[in-house]
Amino acid sequence: MGRLTVNLCGVELDNPIIPASGTFGYGYEFAELYDINMLGSFSFKGTTKEPRFGNPTPRIAECPMGMINAVGLQNPGVEKVIAEELPKMRQHFHKKVMANVSGFSVEDYAYTCERLNGEEDIGWFEVNVSCPNVHGGGMSFGTSPEAAAEVTAAVRKVTDKPLLIKLSPNVTDIVSIAKACEAAGADGISLINTLLGMRIDLKTKKPVIANKMGGFSGSAIFPVAVRMVYQVAGAVNIPVVGMGGVSSAEDVIEMMLAGATAVEVGAANLIDPFVCKTIIEELPRVMDKYGIQNLSDVIGGAHHG
Repeated sequence: MGRLTVNLCGVELDNPIIPASGTFGYGYEFAELYDINMLGSFSFKGTTKEPRFGNPTPRIAECPMGMINAVGLQNPGVEKVIAEELPKMRQHFHKKVMANVSGFSVEDYAYTCERLNGEEDIGWFEVNVSCPNVHGGGMSFGTSPEAAAEVTAAVRKVTDKPLLIKLSPNVTDIVSIAKACEAAGADGISLINTLLGMRIDLKTKKPVIANKMGGFSGSAIFPVAVRMVYQVAGAVNIPVVGMGGVSSAEDVIEMMLAGATAVEVGAANLIDPFVCKTIIEELPRVMDKYGIQNLSDVIGGAHHG
């Protein structure tokens, strides 16, 4: 084991750095820039049962220290992901990958995970419960413990791969939702997804994004993410994958001290495509600065201080 090695739900990672879903495609675009096998893993683009074109444009709004997006889960659908995207990905990435799955009904989630379950290079499922429940009035599955648990239980029945549930921060009590997912069979929790944000154009006096509102991400949300990771890690007995505004090796260590076993990097990839490579290369130096011998030793360290 190396200094940067961590174990996520029984799968050993060379380091805890995982590019977040929606910011890294299927990896092969970034493989043109550097050897992506240096990553711990990556979470590929959110996959749904049917193909999705996504939301109308404009979909992006810039903000100080962040961005708002409303892409709308644009993806080719699970059948094309299996037939076309994963074979291309395998040419460049030779480790276990994280499959990010979204849906608009419990049945959608279960179907998509069951179809992907036979792919050997998928090491974990990361189930995004921030999607609107079309049968429940459009409210996100992740806004109630009961709905999140229902999705977790349905996916648990169709796969024996490690199951991570990705939670929305747009709730009043994230701990109760995380605990409900754990009780329903989750092997880990991923958090946080984007906050809900909005920009208005002063010239047109209309929302910048066609969807009016979108997911706010970037370094501005980092303190919120650290707080929620700390809360959830202290309440559950399963690993936590932390994300939200991470852009440096120092951020990674802070997130791990809050309780994260692995750390995803999202919006920063859109600003600097080399950011994950830089973080991995910088981690040993930052560890030395703070007297850290092995990264795995700091997981949850802030809970013991």
